[in-house]
Amino acid sequence: MSTIRLARFLARAGVASRRGAAELVAAGRVRVNGAAPLGPGDPVEPGRDEVTLDGRTLALTPTEWLVLNKPPGYVTSRCGTPRHASIFALLEAAPPALVAVGRLDVFSEGVLLFTTDGDAAHRLMHPRWQVPRTYRIAVTGRFSPAEEAALARGVPLEDGAVRPEAWRFRPDRRGGELELVLREGRTRVVRRIAAALGLGVRRLVRTAYGPVELGSLASGEARSLEASELARLYQAIGLPWSFTSAR
Repeated sequence: MSTIRLARFLARAGVASRRGAAELVAAGRVRVNGAAPLGPGDPVEPGRDEVTLDGRTLALTPTEWLVLNKPPGYVTSRCGTPRHASIFALLEAAPPALVAVGRLDVFSEGVLLFTTDGDAAHRLMHPRWQVPRTYRIAVTGRFSPAEEAALARGVPLEDGAVRPEAWRFRPDRRGGELELVLREGRTRVVRRIAAALGLGVRRLVRTAYGPVELGSLASGEARSLEASELARLYQAIGLPWSFTSAR
């Protein structure tokens, strides 16, 4: 196996997040082949180098990937609120290292990815990699040539304009359905785009995140990602992936 960064090794071993890995190394609790590493970016060759935490030898565990069809009424954080339960309540025996890839607000639905690969999660959310997200929004209001022009040139928001990669609008008696493909994930960006266009949101569903599509997955249900989805996902963010490293 090729080398990976020590921080990624610790995350893949299920003992720390990427930030937590840096803290473990700084505290002197990690050894590589018996020696203290210089930092969390040191290269490690799994299967050849011995990595220990507090004297305990660590081994990589298979990377876990899930996609959940998030129903409305759940928060994406690990801890719920007095009014809304955590989305992790829908995932049976979720390992501590499992993290959500980005967020959907409490009233939004659809594709929500989870993984134990912290590095991959970080890249999927980072603007540099521009992984596309597809949304279907049931809206109220009038969709005129002015709104079409705004989508074409970029919708102005308080933190900068957003220009969808693609969009489509289908009118109906209550307003219509707007489909957007975005390559960034700012906080509540889809709802803010709709508000800037003068449209009300009746329902917001994320139907795809990169190559992972919602398909026929029922609301509140989760499934493991398929090998073909993972291969395309890792290719999109420039990280190596092999079938034996994930499940």
